[in-house]
Amino acid sequence: MTDPLSILASTTVIPPNPSAPASPRRRHHHRPSSSAAAATTTTKPKPKHKSKPFTSTSPLLSTVRWDNRESLRYYAELASKLAEDGRFEDFLMIAESVVVSGLKGREFVGLLNAKAVSSGITRVLNDGKVKSVVEVILSGFRKLAIDPIQLFDGVAMEALKRECYRVLKFGEVEQIVSFMDILHGFQFPIRELVEPSDIIKLCISKRKPTAAIRYARIFPHVQILICTIILEFGKKGNLVSALIAFEASKQSLGCPNMHVYRTIIDVCGLCGNYLKSRTIYEELLACKVIPNTHVFNSLMNVNACDLNYTLNIYKKMQKLGVTKDIASYNILLKSCCLAANVDLAQDIYREVQCLESKGALKLDVFTYSTMIKVFADAKMWKPALEIKEDMLSAGVTPNTVTWSSLISACANAGLVEKALKLFDEMLQDGGKPNTQCFNNLLHACVEACQYDRAFRLFQSWKRSNTAKDVVAELTSQTCTTSRPFGLSDSCQSQLTMKVPFRPTTSTYNILMKACGTDYYHAKSLMDEMKTLGLSPNHISWSILIDICGSGCFAVQILRSMREAGIQPDVVTYTTAVKVCVERKDVKLAFSLFAEMKKYQIRPNLVTYNTLLRARRRYGSLQEVQQCLAVYQDMRKAGYKPNDHYLKQLIEEWCEGVIQDSSHDTGRFTSHRTDFGPHSLLLEKVAEHLQESNAESLSIDLQGLTKVEARIVVLAVLRMIKEKYTTGDSIKDDMLIILSVQELGAPVANDEIGVKEAVIKLLQCDLGLQVLSGGSRIGNNKKSDTENPIGPNLKLEEVLKRSGLPPQLESPTRRPVVLQRLKITKDSLHHWLQRKMAATIN
Repeated sequence: MTDPLSILASTTVIPPNPSAPASPRRRHHHRPSSSAAAATTTTKPKPKHKSKPFTSTSPLLSTVRWDNRESLRYYAELASKLAEDGRFEDFLMIAESVVVSGLKGREFVGLLNAKAVSSGITRVLNDGKVKSVVEVILSGFRKLAIDPIQLFDGVAMEALKRECYRVLKFGEVEQIVSFMDILHGFQFPIRELVEPSDIIKLCISKRKPTAAIRYARIFPHVQILICTIILEFGKKGNLVSALIAFEASKQSLGCPNMHVYRTIIDVCGLCGNYLKSRTIYEELLACKVIPNTHVFNSLMNVNACDLNYTLNIYKKMQKLGVTKDIASYNILLKSCCLAANVDLAQDIYREVQCLESKGALKLDVFTYSTMIKVFADAKMWKPALEIKEDMLSAGVTPNTVTWSSLISACANAGLVEKALKLFDEMLQDGGKPNTQCFNNLLHACVEACQYDRAFRLFQSWKRSNTAKDVVAELTSQTCTTSRPFGLSDSCQSQLTMKVPFRPTTSTYNILMKACGTDYYHAKSLMDEMKTLGLSPNHISWSILIDICGSGCFAVQILRSMREAGIQPDVVTYTTAVKVCVERKDVKLAFSLFAEMKKYQIRPNLVTYNTLLRARRRYGSLQEVQQCLAVYQDMRKAGYKPNDHYLKQLIEEWCEGVIQDSSHDTGRFTSHRTDFGPHSLLLEKVAEHLQESNAESLSIDLQGLTKVEARIVVLAVLRMIKEKYTTGDSIKDDMLIILSVQELGAPVANDEIGVKEAVIKLLQCDLGLQVLSGGSRIGNNKKSDTENPIGPNLKLEEVLKRSGLPPQLESPTRRPVVLQRLKITKDSLHHWLQRKMAATIN
């Protein structure tokens, strides 16, 4: 800011004499006299120094009498001229000195030349200094109680609008929001300056949720804008920013707003994080706030994939007395559909019908359509058609989704003719078929193995533009009349509508299934899909793998899939594993399974079952260990398989130990059905055949039945035999733990039966020498009726498995008895030599 004297000296205006009367000739601007000009030019310039505030005590204006209107007018004109030249710092200095005088200051503001000031503002804006105008000039106006709106004419407003859009274009989010906030404080029409949706879009694209909420606070309909902001973040899949905006909105709105809560719950569903929606709901309950019907509906809809949770929310609505509308029941039906629970869906449907008969609710097209889809997915086409009759009786007109679901119900059952008839009825009813309807017709042909008909249908779409031509093509083999299904003339005109058909990826996937085993035809369809701008998805690649018919070819397709930028998922890998198993390339199948684990792709139930059924019999210890590892991984993943098939294979592999015996090895085959649903057999076998336990010759048979104990013992003996053939010698005795009991406790009959069965197996069937005995342990004393416990037996582990405490130091604790069998290493060595000799002979 410059010195006031310098300001006046540099202008073309000479201040009047305040004591002299104003001359009528000198009204506004005066050209200086020659003496004044000479004085101005001959005066030495003052050294530059820091300017002082321009107040009523400033050097030049200290003697001015502000009650003289002519003087007030003069300085108003001077300030206007400074503003017109863009010198707003000087303008504000003069204005500040005048305005502090009180009433005369308001009169001074009224004397300002608004057009000149506006022209100066326009000049500054055209120079790209919008920040100076908004943050400096307008702030100065506020300090001086000057209304800036009066100093902005149309030209200045357009310049301001243009500069605001320039800031918006360069993506300066914080700056444009700050400008809008300041301008709103001055009562500027910010809606006319920048479209609000443009600023919100910028905030969304730049991931600035806090700035977006700050901008929304400017408007009276702040809650609507907040919902829009949260929803837009959700559509972008940006749940983090949506949650930040949600938290920021709490400060703006004060009390919980049901519209905002419903929106954030919907966004959790859009982003696939239904668990977060539950947390938000629980937070709302913690605030002692009862959600309304719409919030409950959104919560159920987002969690529709979990039928149990959805039902719990429904019961919570009942408990809290929240009114349930038809949308609540529609969402329940949707959840039943996703869970494939047809019985519960029927119960809910009957309940809604009952409520409708009482006048409490009115079923809508979504209710009927959802119920039809429930039956369609279950391949129950007759009940689906019955729902259509209920719908028509209630006076509800089916929409495109309804007709599509009806066609799908028949298509899933392979009823091509009924699907075509429904398509015809839709056209007569004035319905407009979409691509999904046509895809369902294709699917019907594929399910009925009418592959040629599916391709004719597809070709008719490419040749025809009307639904009439399509139906005529479809019915050419089944109808001899020129009118498909005997349509009337009035209906014929409706069939000339344009078919809104655009092939989708799903369309080509269905056609690829129709290729059967023709790999090259399916590959050409995939190439055609790409030429139309469609991207093959995981289903496309999985179908191609299923058709290829070779494990090595399947691996090549997986590689091509990755090169195309699509990472194989569990379905794709499972399909490749199935192809390998069908071609008896078991080694490659297990290799693909290992590759899945490498890429952290979790196998599903189909993957595990396909691998466990890959072999018809086991030939080596490694194969058994491999399948048992898959089985254990399956159990850890939470799956409960039907392991009867695997147990039979393990039993056959174990029985191979005594296949050279002269005894009847089939005597135990009748006991194979003795496996319980939760038996420990496979866990025990897997435990004893693990690589980490390969050196241990201790067998724990606790909790097993006679048949299971036999298989575990045979499994360990087979492992010993295979290792012996590779050069591993027997170093220790084999110990078999039968039970661990407290001294004096009765022996169960099952344990006696297991002991007898194992002794008979070892002595009679295999010719091994068996020593029977027990170890008494307790009170810091140890006695053995036969031999001391071998080095391979960890007593603490045995006690832990038996449920007994491992610490034995207490003198009051009763001793325990370890019931066990022992096979000496010499007996095992002689048995192995006999087996080897029999094999050679």
